Amino acid sequence: MASPYIERILKARVYDVAIESPLEEAARLSRRLGNQVLLKREDLQPVFSFKLRGAYNRIAHLAEAAAQRGVVCASAGNHAQGVALAARRRGCPAVVVMPETTPHIKLQAVIDLGAELTLHGDDYDSAFEHALRLERERNLVFVHPFDDPDVIAGQGTIAVEILRQTGGNLDAIFVPVGGGGLLAGIVVYVKYLYPGVKIIGVEPEDAAGMHDSLRAGRRVTLERVGIFADGVAVRRVGEETFALCRGQVDEIVLTSTDEICAAIQDVFEDTRSIVEPAGALAVAGVKKYVAREGWRGKRLVAIASGANMNFDRLRHVAERADLGGEREALLAVVIPERPGSFLHFCEVLGRRSVTEFNYRYASAESAQIFVGLALSGGRAEKDAVVQTLREGGYAVTDMSNDEMAKLHVRYMVGGHARGIRDELLYRFEFPERPGALLKFLQAIGSRWNISLFHYRNHGSDHGRVLAGIQVLPAERTDFLQHLNVLHYAYVEETANPSYRMFLGA
Repeated sequence: MASPYIERILKARVYDVAIESPLEEAARLSRRLGNQVLLKREDLQPVFSFKLRGAYNRIAHLAEAAAQRGVVCASAGNHAQGVALAARRRGCPAVVVMPETTPHIKLQAVIDLGAELTLHGDDYDSAFEHALRLERERNLVFVHPFDDPDVIAGQGTIAVEILRQTGGNLDAIFVPVGGGGLLAGIVVYVKYLYPGVKIIGVEPEDAAGMHDSLRAGRRVTLERVGIFADGVAVRRVGEETFALCRGQVDEIVLTSTDEICAAIQDVFEDTRSIVEPAGALAVAGVKKYVAREGWRGKRLVAIASGANMNFDRLRHVAERADLGGEREALLAVVIPERPGSFLHFCEVLGRRSVTEFNYRYASAESAQIFVGLALSGGRAEKDAVVQTLREGGYAVTDMSNDEMAKLHVRYMVGGHARGIRDELLYRFEFPERPGALLKFLQAIGSRWNISLFHYRNHGSDHGRVLAGIQVLPAERTDFLQHLNVLHYAYVEETANPSYRMFLGA
């Protein structure tokens, strides 16, 4: 299977529009990890993403008659810009279907490149189905974002450049994975020439389509995917990409949102450039893999795949980067409610930098505090702080990995609800667009009383809500059926310790 792809990759037409992106050492990160980390700067492409390569190679190989009919694609952003630019260069019409939730910066980029833009649905899958309808109705050529041999070959030209730029003298290449087109193109070429070089894919923990498919030995469809790293938020990897990756990819590493945010900061500190979450995946994977394997002195390449970042998302990234880099800890601590207890607690902490402090009188006996601490020694220092506090007589709960605490509770600490009964707590996600919050509340309905509510716009494509809802025990089956009919992603948090400590009855 590899040989035909080697020829396809070597004959791929990408440099009419793409650049040979530089391979730059991340000096600060390399020193910190004890390995040489090289960044393949695909974020410097004309559309700030590697997607241009595959899109142009596909369109460049169209017969003239097909090109004149025009092309259509579905995309949440980067592929759309690649198709729009490639079509403009080829001189053929392009129709781009994007979800209605797509940020304005990505919509405007497609319009600026001269494509016909159509908005449809709340997610990529809806846009994809609509694009296929337009393909049939208007006799257009569908340009798949990943599951197409010409697209895969176009992405594979990155591997050609990496091997030329390193002379093959490297130990591993870390590749972000969505549908698998980039991973397939790279693994086919590198393993053919340098089988000893490890090819390691990197996915978010909440969008692990290739990881789960390779483990199962067949393509699996994820019930839902996280949308923070929207560039790789794919529920089902490609048929062709899976076949090429199976048996050749050495491993898929999974990373958390906080680890991705920390990697965005790492790239910024070395390059002064801001990559998007999917663009930082490979760096997050390098850090996680190196720590797990204890690697030292290795030569590693991480593909910085894109930089189409919404500016308002930077607030969320900055908040989570310190947690992901283990430079901050979030702790819930019980202190006695008596004069001087506040001072004594701070004395036990010593001269450590406090990043956040939330306090609310709870009773005559004790109080709950929510405290953030800056760390310089990572997890070991956090464990030492927790141990010191416990030895000082304090009950401590580590909230650093509690998603509800990080998204909501830290902004809500203000006391318990006295006398509240039959309250259930849920985290919801819904497509973010004008009127979305109202639509969400209308969908929940008025049958059950909302007793707690927190919503915060995080600069992403989806809104996140924490809601307390009073549901009598006899009505809970009806309530769960109602939630499932709404098709909103939700997680029950009634048993979450941060809820019991700071917000519950």
